[in-house]
Amino acid sequence: MERHTLGKTGLEVSPIGFGGAPIGLLETEQQQVAQILSLLLDRGINLIDTAAAYRGSEEVIGKAVADRRNEYVLVSKCGVPGTGPESEGWQPKNLKESINRSLQKLQTDHLDVMLLHSCSMETLQQGDALETVVRARDAGKVRHVGYSGDNQAAAYAATLDDVAVIETSINICDQANIDSVLPIARDHKLGVIAKRPIANAAWKPASEQPGFYKDYAQSYSRRLVQMGVSPAELRFQGDPADEWPDIALRFTLGQPGVHVAIIGTTDPDHAKRNIAAAKQGTLPQEELEKLRIAFRTAEQMSGEDWRGQT
Repeated sequence: MERHTLGKTGLEVSPIGFGGAPIGLLETEQQQVAQILSLLLDRGINLIDTAAAYRGSEEVIGKAVADRRNEYVLVSKCGVPGTGPESEGWQPKNLKESINRSLQKLQTDHLDVMLLHSCSMETLQQGDALETVVRARDAGKVRHVGYSGDNQAAAYAATLDDVAVIETSINICDQANIDSVLPIARDHKLGVIAKRPIANAAWKPASEQPGFYKDYAQSYSRRLVQMGVSPAELRFQGDPADEWPDIALRFTLGQPGVHVAIIGTTDPDHAKRNIAAAKQGTLPQEELEKLRIAFRTAEQMSGEDWRGQT
């Protein structure tokens, strides 16, 4: 598997990585997690992304692959996503404890990247939360500091001197950050991790979505319907259910400045399919542009602001 340099971190990463949210939120069994992670590492996928907020994800990852720690770039997140500075989760003492717990659960002495997990603009501007992660970096517990989030907060975080990595939503149904965040990240030579590159399988009926994702995928599903584009229009002639995952991933990988897209899966066969799609490279420019136009047109017709999904 090819490698990209993750911006100014200098870390070499595969074009796709493993996203650890589903294994935690869907309570995937330890044996299955170990099977998926071993498969990915064996095939050259070398970035693993998780978070303290992904119930149990850090623990099962640590148990599965701690003995292969030198083979992957390890990313985690601290804090309570979606809350403001008044939350105890963003207090320096609690963030410091969260980082220490992540190290323990992941069975490692350092994180390659630690991200603030979607805190508000106010929390970023206050500075205490970011400074706590910077201190963990200076103590050797964290190699690089970053921010995971979307929209104005992500664009602001990308301008901060201590931020080396941005993780943000980029997919066929979530394109706002392509215009608002990626240019700033490129200007500051940041590493960029694209989250939700498969758009939460927005083409699936809600009845086929597992657990948490039945509701979580609804906004993307509505957007995709409004976009009104089909795989056939993009010169993919197979069953749409089979073609959409490849189209979605290759669209995300085709956005300038994206270094790695994280795939959250609990199915080894899906992992194999994602690897095969990534090896095909990005979508042709014509298809990339069709999807960009479809998004912009549908957003305008909806009368809504299709912001990045936090």
